[in-house]
Amino acid sequence: MNSLGRHILVEFTGCNSDIMNDVFQIEQSMIQAAKEAGATVIQSTFHHFSPYGVSGVVVIQESHLAIHTWPEYQYAAVDLFTCGTSVDPWVSFDLLRKAFQAQNYSALEMYRGSLSNLARVDYKVEETRTEMEKKLTPNFQRSMWFTDKDENQALSLRYSKDLLYNKKSPFQTVRVYDTESYGKMLAIDNMIMCTERDEAHYHEMIVHPSLLTHQNPKNVLVIGGGDGGTIREVLKHSSVEKVTMVEIDELVIEASKQWLPTIASEFNNPKLELTIGDGIEFVKKSKPGTYDVIIVDGSDPEGPAKGLFSKEFWSNCEMSLKSQGVVVTQGESPMFHQNTFVELNQCLKGIFGPQKVFTSLFFATTYPSGMWSLQMAIKGDLNPRSQDLEQKIKKFTQINKLQYYNWGTHQGSHCLPTFVSRLINEVD
Repeated sequence: MNSLGRHILVEFTGCNSDIMNDVFQIEQSMIQAAKEAGATVIQSTFHHFSPYGVSGVVVIQESHLAIHTWPEYQYAAVDLFTCGTSVDPWVSFDLLRKAFQAQNYSALEMYRGSLSNLARVDYKVEETRTEMEKKLTPNFQRSMWFTDKDENQALSLRYSKDLLYNKKSPFQTVRVYDTESYGKMLAIDNMIMCTERDEAHYHEMIVHPSLLTHQNPKNVLVIGGGDGGTIREVLKHSSVEKVTMVEIDELVIEASKQWLPTIASEFNNPKLELTIGDGIEFVKKSKPGTYDVIIVDGSDPEGPAKGLFSKEFWSNCEMSLKSQGVVVTQGESPMFHQNTFVELNQCLKGIFGPQKVFTSLFFATTYPSGMWSLQMAIKGDLNPRSQDLEQKIKKFTQINKLQYYNWGTHQGSHCLPTFVSRLINEVD
């Protein structure tokens, strides 16, 4: 060969969109493509981007194979670069074309480092390649990243091993990853739902302020919350006699029981009545004045959770509450989901009244922007900002050894930054 290497730039079109968004299948295909071509794989690094797209590279002893995908366009840009004559990049090309189910392609082959234009120098290294390889780890190394992003910002978590759980229901794709820094992570449709390291931030805040504000909750309804963290916290309240949980996707419960047992620890509690079904329809059919507290632990307003942000749903929640009742929902990020945050606040105020809706903020380190909100609506004369709650909250948090919630965070969560107060027209 009259060059140092061969470089094929490939565009695959008409690919299978699901494959183009599956970081595991793409990584395995790229590694197989390298090995089938006769290459020695050294390392792989792949990122999955939320909601879609995969980028990665397989480093081989003879150079590299790289890829970036656009599932929404059924497109993949692939870079196959091999040095010497021992590896045939066209073997990799053929394998990837079949693996991606590409309907069409274009490929440009270039010879890199033309020897007729280069002069070899007498370059000596202090140690030979053989001596250097003795110092290197011979094992193939993997570096896999999950990235939750929009067009302008992103959060990436590195995870190890293979995917722990990966199933697709009629509603969504449910996965569990084993991350390096946050423990096991539950993701739905490639969005982070919770991690072992920081799940207490969310679950304690969505439950305890509302139940302690009520002071004597006996009958609690939880919409969503299939990971089990919310019902775990609810059942720490001795006054609770019954918890009704309505989760639309049984796979979320299955995955959490199997891989997140410290979160999904109360599914066998006799006080729990579990229904697999549509929470929106469930509330619609509920009898008036049934529940003391309703907790809406849904995901972002996409897919099956979209209806959880509608006026009809919240009117039905108001009807289902007793005369002294509380409903609370995760309210998205005022930084990341500003329009949804404001619209939800306005909707609740229109149903319960402006003086009966309370917004609070807390830290959620793996949620977009790290700032997350709760929106609480009150029926009756309950007040989550009452100083009379201090001793009860202090006693409860001490007995239950909570990780995040306490009297200070209860008070502080209602101290909104000025820009948030302006968004919801609550500037003093």
